Amino acid sequence: MIRRLLAALALGLAAPAQAAPIAVDGGMIEGTTLPSGIQAWLGVPFAAPPLRELRWRAPQPVVPWAGTLHTDRYAPECLQPLRGSLQNHYFGNEATSEDCLYLNIWAPAPQAKAAGKAPVVVWIYGGGFNIGSASMANYSGEPMAREGVVRVNIAYRVGALGFLAHPALSAESGHGSGNYGLMDQIAALQWVKRNIARFGGDPDNVTIVGQSAGAMSVALLQISPMARGLFARAVAMSGSPFGGMLGPAPLAEGEAQGLALQKELGATSLAQLRTLPGDRIIAAASPRSPIVRDGQVITGSAEAVFAARGQNDVPVLIGYTRDESFRPLGPVTTAQDLAAAVKARFGTQADAILAAYSGVVPARAAADIARDATVGRQMADWAAAQRRFGAQPVYAYLFARRQPYAPGVVFSDHDPATVGAYHTGDVPYWLRTRDALNLFRVTRDWQGVDQALEDTMAGALLAFARSGIPASAPIGTWPALDPRRPRLVWLGEQPAVIAWPHWADMALFGTTGAEPPRATRPRD
Repeated sequence: MIRRLLAALALGLAAPAQAAPIAVDGGMIEGTTLPSGIQAWLGVPFAAPPLRELRWRAPQPVVPWAGTLHTDRYAPECLQPLRGSLQNHYFGNEATSEDCLYLNIWAPAPQAKAAGKAPVVVWIYGGGFNIGSASMANYSGEPMAREGVVRVNIAYRVGALGFLAHPALSAESGHGSGNYGLMDQIAALQWVKRNIARFGGDPDNVTIVGQSAGAMSVALLQISPMARGLFARAVAMSGSPFGGMLGPAPLAEGEAQGLALQKELGATSLAQLRTLPGDRIIAAASPRSPIVRDGQVITGSAEAVFAARGQNDVPVLIGYTRDESFRPLGPVTTAQDLAAAVKARFGTQADAILAAYSGVVPARAAADIARDATVGRQMADWAAAQRRFGAQPVYAYLFARRQPYAPGVVFSDHDPATVGAYHTGDVPYWLRTRDALNLFRVTRDWQGVDQALEDTMAGALLAFARSGIPASAPIGTWPALDPRRPRLVWLGEQPAVIAWPHWADMALFGTTGAEPPRATRPRD
């Protein structure tokens, strides 16, 4: 019974009470009041459906409606492959559609709202720019809304439907093509700017938050001239276009990939591509760089924009998890395994890297090297660039908690015995959504230490959204990054401020031209 109730709550169907009608772009909407007292507006359109001739176009204004729109249930997620029920992050089957440009809003009950407008926290989902949902239970905005903020989840197009560059599309736009999913994010933030005050939110105090591809999106929004003035703070978990690995590709490269996709699908023109079923497009195997330098949304690399001091200069809170990597070194059990793997990957730098990461068991060294060569360097380079080229502070963390799994639990994509503090493992602590991982079957045996860590992390995020400075027990006020003494917050069973692990050593993996992560180099 309890599990069915939780499932109903996750789907936004459990509360019949209605919230008062509100006028937004397009017309009147009516939401719902959840049993917790939180008001929710689910499936609010922020742009016209990107269908038919609007496929691969910038998001267009919403189509006005007559009467009152009942926004009491989630809209479909953008067209994408679906998750199996044995996957680690399975939160139920969602409907999918190209008609998916909607957002969800959670706000404190009117009687619980403090005087003035509440901070707004906008979540941008991850998923490699190929999957993701604004309605996933792991991203619910209800828990944070209980603590006095207005929470918004925004949807954006994914896969080739959201990130296709093509010469005909460039000619059609007059400037470039691709990045339609990023345009969706910007359109949603513009909608928030125009409308969120009607829900009790402060349009001048918007914090954007994202993880993985969502974190990359946060960084891309920071360098996009089209996003200027749409957010006051930025939070990113495990991903960025810094570090020389996943930066925006040249437009010509993206256009060539678009032509390859057209050939694979057997289409003779852009017009014919627009008539094909969406499921055929998302199933295509042609490789594709999601983000391109289209000249309008993205005008250059992250390093170049920051070096020119052209970024949206806001306070930044960023970090990563201890055991994640975008390019693991493979099975390593002995020192010989480690040496062979590092030499194969890093060539002439191998000896220096092995020396820098010595003193721990080979498997631990392999995990640390793979992490720091990818996501660690992405976040360190971003932090260093913000510190060097920005006036606003940057704060950092390293999440180290291995979640406590239920005995005997099995996943199709996840090995509890070896996964450690995995990519995305920190999200339910930040958003207070740990219960979502037990929604349809018990997969975690949460402990008191998990509740305490959640209080530390969610508390810091809320403080950052309110003031631009993260603070929570037991850390107190988090230290801003100082390259002469780089520190971050270790988020494990016993949170603490520590020296940033291997900050200087990450320069061994190469530099990208912004600010090499060296502990001895002071800020300009």
